Amino acid sequence: MRTYHAWLDDVRPSPYADQLSLGFRWLRFSRVLEREYRTHLLDESFELKRIALSTAMVIWLALAALDLMLVQPPHLGWILAVRVLVLVILVGCGGLILQRRYIRLLLPLSMACILALGIGAAVIVGIAHDADPSYPYEGLLLVSMAAYFLVGLRLSEALGCALAVLLAYIGAEWLAGLPLPRLINNVLFLLFGNLIGAVGCYLLEYKSREYFLISRLMRLLADRDSLTGLHNRRSFNRQFERLWRQAQRDGQSLALLLCDIDHFKAYNDHYGHQAGDTALQRVGALIEQAARRPLDMGVRLGGEEFALLLFDIGPDEARQRAEALRQALEAAGIPHQSSDSAAVLTMSIGVACLSPGTEGELSQIYEQADRALYEAKAFGRNQVAA
Repeated sequence: MRTYHAWLDDVRPSPYADQLSLGFRWLRFSRVLEREYRTHLLDESFELKRIALSTAMVIWLALAALDLMLVQPPHLGWILAVRVLVLVILVGCGGLILQRRYIRLLLPLSMACILALGIGAAVIVGIAHDADPSYPYEGLLLVSMAAYFLVGLRLSEALGCALAVLLAYIGAEWLAGLPLPRLINNVLFLLFGNLIGAVGCYLLEYKSREYFLISRLMRLLADRDSLTGLHNRRSFNRQFERLWRQAQRDGQSLALLLCDIDHFKAYNDHYGHQAGDTALQRVGALIEQAARRPLDMGVRLGGEEFALLLFDIGPDEARQRAEALRQALEAAGIPHQSSDSAAVLTMSIGVACLSPGTEGELSQIYEQADRALYEAKAFGRNQVAA
């Protein structure tokens, strides 16, 4: 099963776009994306698991009341003992599930609840059929449907739980001495029910995975410039203040480099907009390479304007990094016959730094970098000013 998304042809390569293009009919992503998806699934299904657990306890108690009317001693005592044991397991697992600090145990606890319900119901059916062959067994199918749809399990996990419940049922009925023709009939009924549940669970997980990839890709597109792949102005404005607060907490400096490609309008007029886009992409690649540390940030502010936000860096090193960036573009040797500054494409860079404990507004670092950039342009371009 594979869905073609025509709009992916216009999207820059990313792990999410690549996985959508490749497909995932076996319900598996690449290793990194699979880990990210499972973490997402645990977080998203928490509320679903809480509701399903509460509903299961209510139904389990209601069925205990039904047993009091349908089953006679001494079998009733054994059935109620099984129901109490399963209820204790549900309460114990539920108590841990409701405490979100045990998020890593959410999956095994959910599977333990399903297995306790299913195996417990199979044992109860076996005990009851020893005395009354007409005791209903269809509740086992409800447990299987809960595993497929109501607990947020992946298909492989739901299939494992359903198979364990089915085997427990066969063992319980075999020990109870249920006639073989009826046992075969009951098992076929449960198998066909599980087949329907498995198909539905497959489609549900497929759409869940597709939604995960598309939502992550949309988030990426909202924060990234489509031409260069750098952060856009919206993402920059949102993260700038967060990084400054972190720098203040950690006692680190922050540097902002504002970059402007020299005479870019003349470049576009002379070489054409397609060549201009290619040039912007090459500049973006240099900016991205300069923002190589985890908390550094390369940004395309718009047009030929770029920014580089550097975390934990002093004024001297920031200026050195800016000079290295300027030299890297000049060394790229992109011809620019219409430039008054050089025979190749160049850039001017303004540098500003904020140190821990600096008073004033955060916007001041942007204003200082902008003034430095204006100074670099005023004194002939293709240079760094701080």
